[in-house]
Amino acid sequence: MGKWFETVAEARRRAKRRLPRSVYGALLAGSEKGVSFRDNTAAFAELGFAPHVADLSAKRDMATTVMGQQISLPVIISPTGVQAVHPDGEVAVARAAAARGTAMGLSSFASKPVEEVVAANSSTFFQMYWMGDKDAMVRRMERARAAGAVGLIATLDWSFSNGRDWGSPWIPERLDLKAIARFAPEGLSRPGWLLDFLRTGGVPDLTVPNLTDPGEPPLTFFGAYGEWMQTPLPTWDDVAWMRERWDGPFMLKGVCRVDDARRAVDAGVTAISVSNHGGNNLDGTPAPIRALPAVVEAVGDRIEVLLDGGVRRGGDVVKALALGARAVMIGRAYLWGLGAAGQAGVENVLDILRGGIDSALLGLGRSSIHELTPDDVVVPPGFTRTLGATESV
Repeated sequence: MGKWFETVAEARRRAKRRLPRSVYGALLAGSEKGVSFRDNTAAFAELGFAPHVADLSAKRDMATTVMGQQISLPVIISPTGVQAVHPDGEVAVARAAAARGTAMGLSSFASKPVEEVVAANSSTFFQMYWMGDKDAMVRRMERARAAGAVGLIATLDWSFSNGRDWGSPWIPERLDLKAIARFAPEGLSRPGWLLDFLRTGGVPDLTVPNLTDPGEPPLTFFGAYGEWMQTPLPTWDDVAWMRERWDGPFMLKGVCRVDDARRAVDAGVTAISVSNHGGNNLDGTPAPIRALPAVVEAVGDRIEVLLDGGVRRGGDVVKALALGARAVMIGRAYLWGLGAAGQAGVENVLDILRGGIDSALLGLGRSSIHELTPDDVVVPPGFTRTLGATESV
């Protein structure tokens, strides 16, 4: 499955070499000019550390809990749709996360059924969009609960941004003969990727089994996307309804504003994820790490606050925790690992992050992630952004 790689950047390079151009382009994503996409990672580079040189801790503890799940490091898998970068898709990611002692977020747009993913990782959170009628949403929640999902993630922060200045990848609605003929040159240019799929029965079918009722023909990704776009937009009462119907650990993903964070608390959520959907959403939204401190100050004593966006190194994780996050969620980082080397590649990415967290804790003189404070990082003037509140940070 390939040799070990030492950074997430190398995982990305190997994934680019292994994946067809359209598949790799889908992993990059971003929207419009890519301002948010770039700021998600650039913002971390603006933060510095304030290290010690003596009385350092010989042991560093990274374990924590997220939505009631014990995890061995403060990094969990963020839900991402149709993982056609590898035949095992979300099941490979779930196995890797379980092997490294952490939780799995499974997208409702995933390519593998929730039952298979939970079987591979008992610490699985099922993610849902507000789509379809309430009866359909209840059926999806009940299916996830019956499968053994231990929490629900509601994602509301996708605003249908269209167009990328660097061009969007070609993704067909279904892989019929016409689409296969068009895709053939790309597939043949990456024989390793193509052979992996052919060994398991053929190319990905681009369907979303978790959005299809049992016994019904599976929806295609774009068929489900169309249903989602036509669903009336949710209200805060709808969020409270969804949270009540789940009756278990519940995360609201995509919060950037202080006022939205407070409304999430009022709706009864267990956790929020400060996120701009990986820069795929409304372009110009600040990097989550810039919005994190204000959100933590507003609600961090009442609910769990996670960060999702731009994490590429263990040092990024430590910076987020020092500014108040309970843990971080990763997306592109593990997808590049999956594209580069399947399950082993995802495990490799998690090992890279674990090593970087350990190194940063050592330098900062901390024996546990729970000892981190804002004094451990250097925050330049004007770095933070307070959205949805009159006061500044």
